[in-house]
Amino acid sequence: MSVFTPLEASFTMANGDKRKYWVGFDLGGTKMMAVVYDAAFKVLARERKKTKGHEGVQAGMERIANLIHETLEQAGVSPDELRGIGVGSPGPLDLNRGVILDTPNLGWKDAPLRKSLEQAFNCPAVVINDVDAGVYGEYRHGAAKGARCVVGIFPGTGIGGGCVYEGNLIRGKLYSAFEIGHVQVMPDGPRCGCGNRGCLEAVASRLVIASAAAAAAHRGEAPHLMKETGTDLKDIRSGTLALSIDQGDTAIKEIVSDAARWIGRGLAAAVNLMAPDVVLLGGGLVEAMPKLFEREVEKGLADAVMAPFRDQYKLVLATLGDDAVATGAAAWARDTLGKDDPR
Repeated sequence: MSVFTPLEASFTMANGDKRKYWVGFDLGGTKMMAVVYDAAFKVLARERKKTKGHEGVQAGMERIANLIHETLEQAGVSPDELRGIGVGSPGPLDLNRGVILDTPNLGWKDAPLRKSLEQAFNCPAVVINDVDAGVYGEYRHGAAKGARCVVGIFPGTGIGGGCVYEGNLIRGKLYSAFEIGHVQVMPDGPRCGCGNRGCLEAVASRLVIASAAAAAAHRGEAPHLMKETGTDLKDIRSGTLALSIDQGDTAIKEIVSDAARWIGRGLAAAVNLMAPDVVLLGGGLVEAMPKLFEREVEKGLADAVMAPFRDQYKLVLATLGDDAVATGAAAWARDTLGKDDPR
């Protein structure tokens, strides 16, 4: 039986069954989104706006609170009906205190997000890693629902991973874990942003793919990509790569396929460690090119997974799309608030 924390108990005793709504919040480097859920986790409203992290921590937290208020108003829910708030945020994070420690995508340091939200809405809040939230969302309400163990990977600008084992997120004492993007797959390979060499992120992230694609376009090997975007990396997005492949740029298809196979090899290390029954693929690259990624990642997995594990997992594509992080953050809040250690 769950044991309420003092904070939870005070809300429950003061409001009875009135507090039955949840907010999930996806905090990204460029956009933020709030989603309001009822007790059955039906979406009541969804609103988004630009993050504008450059405006600073205080302005950013006020912007988050304002967006939640706007979304609650759209849903017809008052703040005193909120049961809890879950936020999926880029890291690194102090999970126990709900503090964003220092995230380059936002430019924030020591942002006390959990405290700010609890004061603004008089309800408990949790802050978790955004990729963890996405994987947990798919575990509770998406493609990995009911799995005993799900290993998830979300390739994008970087490569994030998460793991749910028997209903619990795998995490460290203070920080999020399962940094699959920094598993070494190529000894003495290219330098990674973390400082090491040959990390999965250094050979298979969207930034790496875009760099190789730009070089191919410059050499005249990808005429359709050259026509659409030229060689500017900021314009070579997931959808642009997919369109280039559809229009016949075989060099781009080979670049993306190579990266997807590397992702499969990186996932194999996690499969060998965790023996999951579900392996989850998500993120913008996968959404833009689902069949290609599913096929090539499976090849990479088959090359590197231990023989006894090859028939023990199911490879699935994420189904929640843009809602994955908000759904997972809200679900984690719902499933943890009221326990001895809600965070």
